Amino acid sequence: MDLLTAVPHSDGNAVDVVYVDDSLLVVDKPSGLLAVPGRGPGKQDCLSARVQVHYPDALVVHRLDMDTSGLMVMARGAVMQRILSRAFAARVVTKRYIAVVAGRLEAPAQEWGEIDLPLICDWPNRPRQIVDLDLGKPSLTRWRVLGYDAAGRATRVELEPVTGRSHQLRVHMCELGHPILGDPLYAPPALRALAPRLQLHAASLQLLHPADGHRLAFDSAPPF
Repeated sequence: MDLLTAVPHSDGNAVDVVYVDDSLLVVDKPSGLLAVPGRGPGKQDCLSARVQVHYPDALVVHRLDMDTSGLMVMARGAVMQRILSRAFAARVVTKRYIAVVAGRLEAPAQEWGEIDLPLICDWPNRPRQIVDLDLGKPSLTRWRVLGYDAAGRATRVELEPVTGRSHQLRVHMCELGHPILGDPLYAPPALRALAPRLQLHAASLQLLHPADGHRLAFDSAPPF
């Protein structure tokens, strides 16, 4: 099998292929690229379409926001897609993100803190999500402080979404009082302008191989 180390594209922005075998691919999505096609003719360029040019059997298992970069898994064929989708639904796949948030976020008493706030789509303002204690779906994020940048007045954090709600990490950090820098949806304009892009990157991914069950672990250094 001819395996690519990157999926090339005419705009010069290649998608890195971190891992590939007969069952799955792991790719490193750049910020600013849709994970799947959007609505309208101008939103058909996306990670899944680019990968499928070279791996026609590649199917989406989960997504990253357009502005988020980092590791994404794609299944090779419908059978592997079902197995991997069940693994994500059962929360046996571990995903961790690196983010830079506004202000000094104090470390929790334990190494990891938790944000447990239910989320629901804000339909008049979609795709924004909001906290709704009555109607929202359960949403849990674990977080820990990695360091504070006094000059930039920002904190680098590691985030683990226990659930996988849309925009979960972005909303939860905003609700904690520390929006992610560069966030075009949830950060106020002054904090949005402090970074050229959303400072959120899917940096770590661990899962069981869908064919034989051996453990796979991948890491991607954040570009910020």
